[in-house]
Amino acid sequence: MNYDFNGTGMGLGNLARLSNAVTRSVSPENFTGEKGKGGMATEGEGLGPSGTLGQGWKISPCVQVEPGTAFTMADIAGPGVIQHIWLTCPVESWRHLILNIYWDDETEPSVRVPAGDFFCNGWCERSLVNSLPISVNPANGFNSYWEMPFRKRARFTMENVGTERKVLYYQINYTLTSVPDDMAYFHAQWRRSNPLAYMDVHTIVDGIRGKGHYVGTYLAWQVNSNNWWGEGEVKCYMDGDTEFPTICGTGLEDYFGGAWNWDMDGQYVTYSTPFLGMHQHIKADGLYRANQRFGMYRWHVMDPIRFETDFRVTVQALGWRSGGKYLPLQDDISSVAYWYQTEPHVPHPALPHREQLEVI
Repeated sequence: MNYDFNGTGMGLGNLARLSNAVTRSVSPENFTGEKGKGGMATEGEGLGPSGTLGQGWKISPCVQVEPGTAFTMADIAGPGVIQHIWLTCPVESWRHLILNIYWDDETEPSVRVPAGDFFCNGWCERSLVNSLPISVNPANGFNSYWEMPFRKRARFTMENVGTERKVLYYQINYTLTSVPDDMAYFHAQWRRSNPLAYMDVHTIVDGIRGKGHYVGTYLAWQVNSNNWWGEGEVKCYMDGDTEFPTICGTGLEDYFGGAWNWDMDGQYVTYSTPFLGMHQHIKADGLYRANQRFGMYRWHVMDPIRFETDFRVTVQALGWRSGGKYLPLQDDISSVAYWYQTEPHVPHPALPHREQLEVI
């Protein structure tokens, strides 16, 4: 029987609906996702522990990504929709393993982000996240529920720009189904200002061209001065905006759903909710930790920011100085922007050298 529901846009409200969509999954135990082809490996990283157990007993649970190479995690023929990504890798590799996702016949990736930052862990120190599209669970379990449609092909690679081989465990769950014309392609981009120039702004994303909608921001922010640092405004420029934006926030903690410096009883208070959070606060320790560091996310799931032709986002770094005056800051700021748009997209800026990626 043919059913009208294509199996996308999942949630409790349509979970009971039948569909002709086909469920598949790619992992090191089934690199192609083919039906009935999982757990067949006779060689792999688990061969030693499996001993005499033989085929079917966790022979290939993971892969090794050599330095200077990009491992193809999945190459899937469409049409279909990526529905869940799970992966884990060593903490020290989170900035040097780069997640790349290509849609259809692209030569330039639509997603190009260090693995840790994509999952809101840009400081290479574990921080749990309990949000709707991104979940990070003990210990270092990275999960993405961003819905990612594709029409011809979906290709995932993990690029090791470091100097040592790294182990990677992963599973990508998807459905093969029809993709409506009004479904756009998922994109994500990483940027860093270290340090931000005096009286400059950190650009979260620029160069977006096409029709689409902005759906999320992650910031990894190191404060290089004393006192409160989050007075800066997040600004969204769309559809021909030049000097002044259409959307201008009132302060950094406000954009991430908090208020009044996140200060309760003289302490920063972390939180992780379905759509927004300030989930990570790393304190200076008086010895080798010289600065405070923060991790923040804001998902525009219920309030996507729609644009017709072009889009960019910036954030100010602004604190206080004497006399009740603002102080432009020169902090270390990394960001990930998440959005959907029509293709083709403008290629992402080149990532810096691995030493400029490093958390130091």
